[in-house]
Amino acid sequence: MKIISSQFENEGRIPRGYSCDGENINPPLEFVDVPKGGKSLALLVDDPDVPRSLRSDGMWDHWVVFNIPPKTLNIAENSIPRGSVVGKNTSGTALYMGPCPPDREHRYFFKLYALDIMLSLDDTASKSDVERAMTGHILEQAVLLGKYERSV
Repeated sequence: MKIISSQFENEGRIPRGYSCDGENINPPLEFVDVPKGGKSLALLVDDPDVPRSLRSDGMWDHWVVFNIPPKTLNIAENSIPRGSVVGKNTSGTALYMGPCPPDREHRYFFKLYALDIMLSLDDTASKSDVERAMTGHILEQAVLLGKYERSV
């Protein structure tokens, strides 16, 4: 299974439009070779490069989407798949929050999971809630890494 974007390559720079410096909308994503027989997909987008002075765990969750229908082949720019649930990001909002690093270039991990269940969670779920609920139910996973640094 793979996750790709037409707007940036793996380990490439995320375009400004998908950040807090631009339109702050999600980039288009494509899912390739999703295993058959899965019940749902989950997408978690996070930044592990946050200064410890801002967050003791060094992590910022930008997007939490789960119960994505398993036949979904892509997520269009500025949209979510019909039938999926958007959970809470670190800001406590149920939406995509683009890259906005306060200090230097950060890495943004777009993690796609194929699951053998639908998660019994709602839009109040956090990334850690989704990760706990997925334990033991991951069929396959894939990662797309994007980087972003704000221009001064």
